[in-house]
Amino acid sequence: MQKVHLSEINGLADLPIALPQFIDEIPVGLAVLDLNRRVMLFNRALEALTGLTSQAAAGIPCQYLLRSNLCHQGCPINLVSDNSEAICVEADIINRNRQRIPVRINAAPILDLEGNLVAYLESVEDMRSLEPVDQVSRSFGFGKLIGASRDIQRIFQVLPVIAQTDSSVLITGQTGTGKDILAEAIHHASNRAKGPFIKVNCGALPETLLESELFGHQKGAFTGAVESKPGRFRLAHNGTLYLTEIGDLPLNLQVKLLSFLDDKVLYPLGTTKGIHIDVRVIAATHRNLEQMVREGRFREDLLFRLNVIRLHLPPLSARGDDIRMLLDHFLREFNSRFKKKIKSFSANAHKILLDYYYPGNVRELRNIVEYAVNICDGDQIRPQFLPAYITEPKTRGEMAGPYVPDVVNGWGEPQSKAMDLNWADTERRLILDAMMKAGGRRSKAAEILGWGRSTLWRKMKRYQIVS
Repeated sequence: MQKVHLSEINGLADLPIALPQFIDEIPVGLAVLDLNRRVMLFNRALEALTGLTSQAAAGIPCQYLLRSNLCHQGCPINLVSDNSEAICVEADIINRNRQRIPVRINAAPILDLEGNLVAYLESVEDMRSLEPVDQVSRSFGFGKLIGASRDIQRIFQVLPVIAQTDSSVLITGQTGTGKDILAEAIHHASNRAKGPFIKVNCGALPETLLESELFGHQKGAFTGAVESKPGRFRLAHNGTLYLTEIGDLPLNLQVKLLSFLDDKVLYPLGTTKGIHIDVRVIAATHRNLEQMVREGRFREDLLFRLNVIRLHLPPLSARGDDIRMLLDHFLREFNSRFKKKIKSFSANAHKILLDYYYPGNVRELRNIVEYAVNICDGDQIRPQFLPAYITEPKTRGEMAGPYVPDVVNGWGEPQSKAMDLNWADTERRLILDAMMKAGGRRSKAAEILGWGRSTLWRKMKRYQIVS
């Protein structure tokens, strides 16, 4: 078969139009596949949705990029022929951050001038903003964030108003309290919901790569830059950029971020030509940024710029009956996912879970319920189905500790005294606990903690867990 050239479009204008740049401006994920379903073109919106670059996707079979529940059975391309209309299906895909994303996929034939099938066009539309919420979320939640405690309800009351603005948001709170979920909830309740939601962990990437990842670079900007890269800010155009672990952002990049927040103009590495980007920035941290400012590790002017709207998520141990609600919610979730019919927790198991301190907060509670549902062989979760580290008295005594009530810091926001005074010991304990649960596997421990592997390795060296 004659090779088809898909690098340009003829006939729309006096001169040929570059096809890759043309489809990059379409705000819906698009891929052009050859007859073997390998990627020929992959637009910027699909890069944002999957977390993969067009360069990395080139030549790769579609199923390895989308990882859809329909890839092995029910792929819409199976129904596409040279005389068929476009096929539309709803499915789930798994992105690079291992998130499940509900999507609408359209598959259509691409024909040559003689009417022969030469390629496929696949569009992928993010449907998260249209997902129904369960009854618990309708009554006691916002998006996937659930709770009935006073502090959480106060957040729910202001979120609809905050979501409709474009002001920068700073989310604070201990590790595992749900900062990522809160950021996504703000995005999906906003007018940017149909735009991309791009997450960047500022502590997970080496400093030498972080500037290029965030701001992009031009071809030839540095050794190894064999082609241009748009960067995460540009991928988030018309959407939201979520910068988690903002306290780990190097000082030189703090200056560049401040400049962008002031004028919304992006300067990729290797060029002096600015690009106007329409993006909302949400940042999050578990660190005390005010203390970092006093120590010269974080710019005060950047803190002022990010701190337009500030939301603080309290530790789970301070949320009272929310623990009961979350236990029931996650039991329903994992019952559905694992096709189990577990009805409840036994009285003893329930007491253990309600008395536990949860240093890892909601993330740890969720992991505990997932573990219990996995190994439970009956219709009720009993103490023997809970992780050993929360049922053995010695371990529980080491992990538990009295909750020190929040005090108001200089910004008028609560700050956990216990975590501020001895955060290093607490974080070291979390790492050791995750390594124990992961059987010593660092990649699994990083996943449990919600960190990148490089972040875990750096923190292990800092706390002398490894030499």
